[in-house]
Amino acid sequence: MKKSRSIRKDNLAGYAFISPFIIGFLCFTVIPMGASLFLSFTNYDLFTAPKWIGLDNFKEMFTGDEKYWQSLKVTFTYVLAGVPLRLGFALFIAVILNNAAKGTAIYRTLFYLPSIIGGSVAVAIMWRNIFGNDGVINALLFFVGIDQKILWYQNPTSALWTLILLSVWQFGSSMLIFLAGLKNIPSSYLEAASVDGANRVQRFFKITLPILTPIIFFNLVMQTISAFMTFTPAYIISKGEGGPLDGTLLYSLYLFQRAFNYFQMGYASATAWVMLVIVGLITLILFKTSSYWVHYESKEE
Repeated sequence: MKKSRSIRKDNLAGYAFISPFIIGFLCFTVIPMGASLFLSFTNYDLFTAPKWIGLDNFKEMFTGDEKYWQSLKVTFTYVLAGVPLRLGFALFIAVILNNAAKGTAIYRTLFYLPSIIGGSVAVAIMWRNIFGNDGVINALLFFVGIDQKILWYQNPTSALWTLILLSVWQFGSSMLIFLAGLKNIPSSYLEAASVDGANRVQRFFKITLPILTPIIFFNLVMQTISAFMTFTPAYIISKGEGGPLDGTLLYSLYLFQRAFNYFQMGYASATAWVMLVIVGLITLILFKTSSYWVHYESKEE
């Protein structure tokens, strides 16, 4: 009897310690998601009671909303171009910095800084000014002999690429993870390959890269999810419009427009749930295909 009371007290103490997380998870995750799922089947404008309309929001989304498909196209272009470039650049810098040379720690810090401040409004404004008509990029082009100004934000393709370059610039977090992976590669592997006559390139592709595939997979999944949720740069650089010609209309920005510009909360909730399904399917595909290219040293047969 005393033992059961002691166990109950221990359980109550445990629940008391985790109660802040449980309450927060319920209030700020589960309940809002449930409300969003309900609203996705309604017509709701914030000012009147939600009106049940069934699948009408989804029907309009897939059959009658050209802007929705444009936002999907822009978002997939952004993800497919930005994520590989970001990871490739992060791995390249990590390999360079994976040496005990003098000043390496300073360079690591400097390369990581953009990831800390990269999602801020201030950085997005700075980036918009850099690629402005009288910005630094056009000034540099004029310095090297290109007299004609490039109107970066008046062409849909170039405007989108400014966003992609901004995402690539924020490679610091992936770089640090790659550095941690590089530090865990046994030096004996590389030394043995060097003794066998392998050069640096061969050692990288035959030893370093296969061992790093679990790290690459982790970064790929995390950066893909993060790229689909990108909002602030697109909102600031396009001034909330997604222009020109909807060339920077990322999915999250279009969702925001529907919700807070047109007060179509039901439609915005439906688009949010479709995005959740899309990201979930892409993540599932990445996990399913990982067995073909991700190598684990301790993987059980």
